[in-house]
Amino acid sequence: MQLSELFARHPKAALAFSGGTDSALLLQAGVQAGAQIQPYFVSSPFQPAFERQDAQQLAARAGVTLRVIELDPLADPQVRENGPRRCYYCKRAIFTALRRQASADGYDLLLDGTNASDDAADRPGMQALAELGVRSPLRECGITKLEVRRLSRELGLFTWQKPSYACLATRIPTGRQIDPADLARVEGAENCLAGQGYRDFRVRLRADDACLLQVTEEQWGRAAAERETLRALLRPYFAQVWLDTAARRAEPME
Repeated sequence: MQLSELFARHPKAALAFSGGTDSALLLQAGVQAGAQIQPYFVSSPFQPAFERQDAQQLAARAGVTLRVIELDPLADPQVRENGPRRCYYCKRAIFTALRRQASADGYDLLLDGTNASDDAADRPGMQALAELGVRSPLRECGITKLEVRRLSRELGLFTWQKPSYACLATRIPTGRQIDPADLARVEGAENCLAGQGYRDFRVRLRADDACLLQVTEEQWGRAAAERETLRALLRPYFAQVWLDTAARRAEPME
């Protein structure tokens, strides 16, 4: 099935819109197919500010109004405690809020940007989507991540080369209770690195005042050479900055 065919069958839908590559393509494809697509961005301590900015820019480009839902997943103790199924409980909270708001706005169908490359066995949050009846058009149409990037490039979307971005909660070790202050420190440190031109990296909490910096092989030599500079740059957030000796696997862009 083609996306255009799917939207012809479902011309009115709400979309969980993160501002990432997958949902950006889905929004643009739906609008171009003539469907009435309402994007919703869930603002929480898990989402960095740049994601909201990207979502607003993409919605404006598509000619639609972005609706923002404020939510604190940490209000759920099963999310806050950060056990192995934290993602499931978090997704359940987020998509329950999305479905409630979408229904109030007159949208019975809720979509998300899960693509055909996403492994359900490695994504407990996908169980929550199934339970709540959320549809994933990219996955249903067999569109892989590389195809998402190719189609996005053809449509002129800047997200075609935007690195995949997992929520800030993934930077906290499983089993360590999630503290909003830790999320803010990680976001601040990652903003600093992005400002220096680094991309597709992670800053992971490793101790109360230490973090592990993971960069791709292409950037590893630079990071190693700039180790002292990076430590000084991130000192407002972490007293100790460790560089992972194992390079982060770079995601193919094309």
